[in-house]
Amino acid sequence: MHDPQAHLAPIPDEFEGDYPIRVRGLVNRFDDHVIHDGLDLDVKRGEIIGVVGGSGTGKSVLMRSIIGLQIPQEGSIEVLGRSITDARDDDDIDIRSQWGVLFQGGALFSTLTVAENVEVPLREFYPEITDELRHEIARYKVLLSGLPANATSKYPSELSGGMKKRAGLARALALDPELLFLDEPTAGLDPIGAAAFDTLIRSLQETLGLTVFLITHDLDTLYEICDRVAVLADKKVIAVGTIPELLALDHPWIQEYFNGPRGRAAKDAQDREAAHVVKPNPEAATSAMEQE
Repeated sequence: MHDPQAHLAPIPDEFEGDYPIRVRGLVNRFDDHVIHDGLDLDVKRGEIIGVVGGSGTGKSVLMRSIIGLQIPQEGSIEVLGRSITDARDDDDIDIRSQWGVLFQGGALFSTLTVAENVEVPLREFYPEITDELRHEIARYKVLLSGLPANATSKYPSELSGGMKKRAGLARALALDPELLFLDEPTAGLDPIGAAAFDTLIRSLQETLGLTVFLITHDLDTLYEICDRVAVLADKKVIAVGTIPELLALDHPWIQEYFNGPRGRAAKDAQDREAAHVVKPNPEAATSAMEQE
């Protein structure tokens, strides 16, 4: 049987570069409420890792800890060989430029256009570049995210939910990051839009060589694009592996999650797709998103 903790064996020094995110002994609590208690996780370079767990298991808190927005009470976090838990505001600016984050809903600045939103990290980290170059980079990232060119001049209030997510993705990609963090990227999208967004993420991961940390409840996303899945329960990562490896475990939450009605439906859909070798077009849902 697959060992759910096998990935946590000591990693020889020469292979540490293959794990751009390493979490050890993480403890997060709010007053007397413990969210994480001794959580460990390794993320492999170049993979899309899905993070799942029931409500209140701290998926978003884990992501926020990794990117330095949540200070844990105990434990260590290394990102790209740099300690996040020991970082200081003046010391960690370089490391922060090496990841991009898509928060739930896109988290766009409502008073800025899409292009201006994408330019925010460029202004912060590269204030010396010219306005013309910054505008051109923003336009390219918007197109890369699957939005039409005319979306650059639109405000968030003029966008559908799916388009807001793509605009947020464009901003997350503004600095050509090595790591991409996605928090519930397909939440609220219709099935066609969600499938197109999944395909876009996989395409970008392969083209840009990204390592993707993806929080999701979407079983279709897990089956479609995730190389491995980390399961949060009991205040820890109780298992991490491919879906077949997880299904071999007898933990009740894992079995209920993947073998419930939605889990079976997602697996059946993947099996049918594999049989026909049909992939959704990431551009196909643009008009559908505009109608959301």
